[in-house]
Parts: sequence; C-alpha cells; structure tokens
Amino acid sequence: MEPFVRVTGIAAPLNRVNVDTDAIIPKQFLKRVERSGFGQFLFFDWRFLPDGSENPEFVLNDPRFREATLLLSGPNFGCGSSREHAAWALLDYGIRAVIAPSFADIFYNNCFKNGILPVTLPEDQVNDLMARAQRGVSLTVDLEQQVVESADGARYPFEIDPFRRKMLLEGLDDIGLTLTHEAQIAAYEARRNADPLSVFAR
Repeated sequence: MEPFVRVTGIAAPLNRVNVDTDAIIPKQFLKRVERSGFGQFLFFDWRFLPDGSENPEFVLNDPRFREATLLLSGPNFGCGSSREHAAWALLDYGIRAVIAPSFADIFYNNCFKNGILPVTLPEDQVNDLMARAQRGVSLTVDLEQQVVESADGARYPFEIDPFRRKMLLEGLDDIGLTLTHEAQIAAYEARRNADPLSVFAR
C-alpha cells in the first residue's frame, strides 16, 4: 500500500450530503474480481447521462477538477452498503484523501485499509475549503502535521487515531502490519515443526 504522508493537489468540491456507496460505485460494477479498474466507474450515474455522454454539471467533468487528488464533500459521506469497492474506486480514480464533516463508520474504516485518508473537519471549515477550491486554490493534506492547508493561507488542523496515522504513514494495511512480524512468525513455525509440543511451553 502506498504511504500517505503529504498530498498537494486539486480538490474537487462535491457539495452533497449523504453520498452513499451506491453513488460512489453503482452495484452493477461489483462483479469485477480484482481491485483495479474501478476508477472509470466512480460516481458513474452522476458523471454520465443516460446516453453515455458526460454530464457537464458534475464536478469531476469540470476541466478544473478532472485531475483531482482530493475530494471535499458534505456530512455522512460513504453511507449505505458496506462495499469496500467504494474505497477502491476512489483510489483507482486518483483520490488520496476525502475531507468531510462526517463519514459512515464502515466506509471510514475501509479508507484506512486502502490508503485513503478520511479527514473530518467542522462543516464551516469544509465549506470554506470548497469555496477556495471553486476559485482554483490548491490544497495540501499533511498527515505528519495533521493539518489541511490551502495555497492562499487557510490552515485547519484535524484529529486522527495515532495507530491509524502510523499505518498510513508507513503504508501498512492489515496484511502489511502482520508481515512486520514475519521473523517472529517464522521462528514460531520453525519451533512448531520441530516439536509440536514446544509451542505450549511459552
């Protein structure tokens, strides 16, 4: 998993509340068995019109925000079903952090497992950042310093669980964390293979 330390880039202002996971990645695209390739379907029903053409009113179709690496949104982002594909789609599109006043719990957890930083800020601060993004101001999300900064001077600190912060900074998912103990696991397996009863002696 790619570490998250500090990301500076374009922030797309998705000014909607209760953005659910079916909007993030519609159910008809969940048949894929690999984690890659979901970015093309991100917000599919909002990005495209029924005839398949782009919806010019949707923020990611705005030339200013097509290359966004950060996403701003309203409260309760990621609600609905528990599909991890929502995080996969955001990451595959290129979104590394989502900034919102609140998140649905399962989506919030899935972000950390997939290298996306969900940043919770008060609604007035998110609205201020949206206004700045609309004016073309780039944002920086700094996980080391735990702060969101705009290129024109706004600075909003955020809180994050220390363990989750460490996991993202080091680029570790659950498997990666387990593999940091690979030497101890190998030693345990060697003892068990040599003498199955030895594992109970410690």
